[in-house]
Amino acid sequence: MSQTVPQAARSTQAGAAETPLSILDLATVGEGYTPTQALTATTALAQRAEEWGYLRFWVAEHHGMPGIASSSPAVLLAHLGAHTSRIRLGSGGVMLPNHAPLVIAEQFGILHALHPGRIDLGLGRAPGTDQATARALRRGAGMDAADEFPQQLSELLHFLDADFPAGHLYERLKAVPGEASAPGSGRPPVWLLGSSGFSAQLAGRLGLPFAFAHHFSAANTVPALDLYRETFRPSEVLSEPYALIGVGVVAADEEQEARRLAGSGALAMMRLRTGRPGLVPTPEEAEAYPYNELERDFIDAWLSNVVVGDLDQVRAGLQELRKRTGADELMVTSNIHGHEARRRSYELVAKAWGLLG
Repeated sequence: MSQTVPQAARSTQAGAAETPLSILDLATVGEGYTPTQALTATTALAQRAEEWGYLRFWVAEHHGMPGIASSSPAVLLAHLGAHTSRIRLGSGGVMLPNHAPLVIAEQFGILHALHPGRIDLGLGRAPGTDQATARALRRGAGMDAADEFPQQLSELLHFLDADFPAGHLYERLKAVPGEASAPGSGRPPVWLLGSSGFSAQLAGRLGLPFAFAHHFSAANTVPALDLYRETFRPSEVLSEPYALIGVGVVAADEEQEARRLAGSGALAMMRLRTGRPGLVPTPEEAEAYPYNELERDFIDAWLSNVVVGDLDQVRAGLQELRKRTGADELMVTSNIHGHEARRRSYELVAKAWGLLG
């Protein structure tokens, strides 16, 4: 494997930050907004994140969700790369079972050629959608495609590195552009994403960087990171483990406003989990919603794993989480209705973490 990731895994950070800070953005579409407005806001946010000193700006593959406009990470990343100049851009992630590995190798080979040294390829094994949509995406691939993830990953890495062994069915196939057509050009660093122990172990055995979805699987965070570190084997990519965690954060100038804003994302998630995905509701709708007891329990449980508050509260919450998990990097995500409120949340997080004075 020829991948090297000095920039991808460790980087000098702006300001007085203890560890690198990054953003996972979902191109959120709220009530009263259009996908065009959401994507325009995501582009502006990537530009601000670059100015504020964030290390990475990742987007995620989701399908059939009206409140998320990032269904095709490669397309969106090409656009973001054309409107930024330094910040690392990546997928958090591409759901590999939905795609042929050769297609992903080609897409990210193009991105790497367009924006060399700035692209991360984060891979997940979940469909990122419901079963019916997954079936439509995979067509003839069977619904057990996620179980074939290690094989798909191996195939993708061989396409990226142009090193299929002699006699392999795909020995003569080339992913272009990439290492096959431009030897020595390198390729995007590959990350494994997960919300349980499966990808943690796989990333550890392969010596790859690992990103854990703490923001929606908080109970599994520490066990998964421990498993990753225990199973880690040094590789050409990394000499020691490197793990980031995704963290839900809602910051505002005042705690009361932050808690009001957080209600929107919580209601959107409750609807998604109960099979009713839609646009992100307004804070007013979330406040007026007639929650029953079970729904209120879900909302309270969800918000208990989101860092919510003003600048000082957010700083304390992130510091506690980093200390408890030992994460090498934090990747924050703010599911907030209203583009200005979302931008302000990320700006306050940057200040809280020491990126900005």
